[in-house]
Amino acid sequence: MTRYWRGIVIVWVALRYGLDELVLNSFQRPWLSSLARLVSVGRNLSAPRGQRLREALEHLGPIFVKFGQVLSTRRDLLPADVADELARLQDRVPPFAPSIAIASIERAFRRPVDSIFASFEREPVASASIAQVHFATLLDRHGTVRDVAVKVLRPGMLPIIEKDLSLMRMMAGWLERVSADGRRLKPREVVAEFDKYLHDELDLVREAASAAQLRRNMAGLNLVLIPEMLWDYCHPDVIVMERMNGVPISQVERLREAGVDIRQLARDGVTIFFTQVFRDGFFHADMHPGNIQVSLDPATFGRYISLDFGIIGTLTEHDKEYLAQNFTAFFRRDYKRVAQLHIESGWVPPGTRVDELEAAVRTVCEPYFDRPLKEISLGLLLMRLFQTSRRFQVEIQPQLVLLQKTLLNIEGLGRELDPDLDLWNTARPFLEKWMLDQVGPQKLFAELRDQAPRYAKLLPELPHLLHRYLQQRATEYRHDLASVVGELRRTNRLLQGLLYGATALVLVIAGVAVVVLALRVPLF
Repeated sequence: MTRYWRGIVIVWVALRYGLDELVLNSFQRPWLSSLARLVSVGRNLSAPRGQRLREALEHLGPIFVKFGQVLSTRRDLLPADVADELARLQDRVPPFAPSIAIASIERAFRRPVDSIFASFEREPVASASIAQVHFATLLDRHGTVRDVAVKVLRPGMLPIIEKDLSLMRMMAGWLERVSADGRRLKPREVVAEFDKYLHDELDLVREAASAAQLRRNMAGLNLVLIPEMLWDYCHPDVIVMERMNGVPISQVERLREAGVDIRQLARDGVTIFFTQVFRDGFFHADMHPGNIQVSLDPATFGRYISLDFGIIGTLTEHDKEYLAQNFTAFFRRDYKRVAQLHIESGWVPPGTRVDELEAAVRTVCEPYFDRPLKEISLGLLLMRLFQTSRRFQVEIQPQLVLLQKTLLNIEGLGRELDPDLDLWNTARPFLEKWMLDQVGPQKLFAELRDQAPRYAKLLPELPHLLHRYLQQRATEYRHDLASVVGELRRTNRLLQGLLYGATALVLVIAGVAVVVLALRVPLF
């Protein structure tokens, strides 16, 4: 009964905010639109459609807010105005009671909270739809007092998520059945993607592992700080990490007053992102201002502090090659190469004509070259390429959509800090180094180094393998020779039979002729 009541509430909110118009306009049943207006009499539809959708999701609660956040990353599917509005969604969730957080911690570690921490702040410092954070201190295994942050999963989330996901799947199926526009948005695929993100975020150990990997990757860069995870105190429902002290990056004036070089900060942010993408293929995919701080500690002054690692993007070598070559070809105005890259990737149907795709790409890219390089948005360019590719029935890979969303975040943040930021000149060294690494001697040496253990194991076995190969080839040769000899013998027998048969026939004909001549019997 609860599920059906929740469904009624969702439908009512959708009608009150006029979301039916996003669907029913393409569904040729005027009476449905009239019925929707009658049921939701008194509604105000003066606000833009994107704003109404955002407000409806905020009204429906945290899970739908999170769904809108994920949906905003699918700019390859959404109209630009809707995607921009959904990108403004922020988790505004009241914290749950400290007693509930303490109970979760004690249940996870099977110890009283006072025996785990030297001190524990009851009031949370941050609260979101999935978890909230408390500050604490503890004695580590070396007896050192450490300031830590304790992230506690919001209790009872799984049943709530499963219930709302079930309703979303039902609505997605209904949307695909009644609306052509709905089918184009692929709602069932989007809900499935959201399902994966949510269940990943519900496992805090997964987040801790991602943070640890990023920390190792960024250790030598000296531009970003990532909290250390205390593995003795990590559980799927609770993780304890090093406490980070910094100023939110959105407080630009405070950072400037503290002496931070804001222009350098903007360039460092882009450097961090492109290092994660083109060097490591492992990047923080939720880099909005709420997850970024700046250190004012003298030892790490001006460095970024990254927080919240629930969403991480990964790229294969093929993905990195696709991106690097696309960006390079774009800035050379080699639109044919961009089209060929789409076809070579296998994302375009085999029958696609290169010249048609080239013309479409040229239409997207050429207007950019009337602008200074510093005004060119790589994130927007990637999004437009994805939208153009959709016309040619291209299925864009989720990891590239995450990348494009994060690139837009980084560009927006970088240009908010420094309006004159030239993103292309900042990105070019990474692209050129990646291309050189792919074709230069360093790539060859790296491949040899990576394969050295395998070669070392094979080298002692080479004589045996060669001997076995030659034996096998000799056996195959003898078998082939025997087959050929057999065929020759069969052919000889056939030829002999034919010769004997022909000889016998000639003798019979000759004998008949002799008899006829001897008896002088006319033939006709």
